[in-house]
Amino acid sequence: MADDWKRQIDRLHEGLVRRDDPTEWVTEADAVDASYRYPHLALRGPVFGLAAQDPQTGAEWRLLRPATSGMPQEARDSLNSLLWFKAKDDTDDPAVRRELLAAVAVLEREPVDEMTVLGVRYRVVRGDEFARSGERGLEPPRPTDPEPADRSWDGRQETPSPDLGFALTPGKEDGVMVGAMKLALQGFSYSGSRFPAEVRRDSARALTSHPDIVLLPVGFGVVERRGLGWRPHGTLMPTPHDARRLLFDGMAEYWPLLHKFSDRERTRHAQAAETFKAAGRADEARVGDTLYRICRIERMLRSGPDGPEPPRPSDLDDEGPTKIHPTMDEDGTIRYDD
Repeated sequence: MADDWKRQIDRLHEGLVRRDDPTEWVTEADAVDASYRYPHLALRGPVFGLAAQDPQTGAEWRLLRPATSGMPQEARDSLNSLLWFKAKDDTDDPAVRRELLAAVAVLEREPVDEMTVLGVRYRVVRGDEFARSGERGLEPPRPTDPEPADRSWDGRQETPSPDLGFALTPGKEDGVMVGAMKLALQGFSYSGSRFPAEVRRDSARALTSHPDIVLLPVGFGVVERRGLGWRPHGTLMPTPHDARRLLFDGMAEYWPLLHKFSDRERTRHAQAAETFKAAGRADEARVGDTLYRICRIERMLRSGPDGPEPPRPSDLDDEGPTKIHPTMDEDGTIRYDD
């Protein structure tokens, strides 16, 4: 197995040399430098998304919803909504609407992780989220990480998630360092007494059932350090600047309301937010003893002969299935009385 991976990395290197793309070389050099400065991996935990395999567009599994949910039921609910709105907006055929609504009814009752509807296979998929760490803590964005063309701090800005439409195909990545990372992650499983026995068993079983590694698009988040540990603060964002805006808006607007800051705390956070914004591309802000950092987040997903890994039996949910949309008849009539 190790020899096979070495041959794959050698082929990737040969392809990089053959393309002779200066941008790719700079990106690879940046990745090599990061591997020395941030040599360790800090596991955050599982993430869940929604994928589909549609025979009309090909055999690949592709993400329909970002793999950022903390629990499987959130991804199941996203499938519930996807099918309900398809029944509402995408068809006038009662038979098609009936099949879509029958699937919605199942999702309202049962924690289903896979179903086929109108010939399309839908699956809740499971990944793991991690960051690199070194002597200075968690890795910030790299110079070669892409930024949005408009790095505005004002108004509503919605950078599309790079997860949407992403093909979950093992072996499609091109970079040498990506190949090396996949090699390092192939044998990764949860270990140590801090994980329950059933979590460790499921993780070890996945090495055999889903042996291949897919690396999802890199994301960026806000982390907070107060004392020795780092704590995530908010959702995963598609670019470093989107994460900076998340931090700025949190300090200047949302956190004072959410946490009922005193006038003094409100002023300190507002001042820190303006200093952070004025710096343009800063990756850290400090308020008293609290350090906030824009952190580079990576995610892996396992895949096997039948496609991407679904949730494991030991993955937990806070809530179960429920009815989240009003009742719709096969003719498209919506009833709000229930």
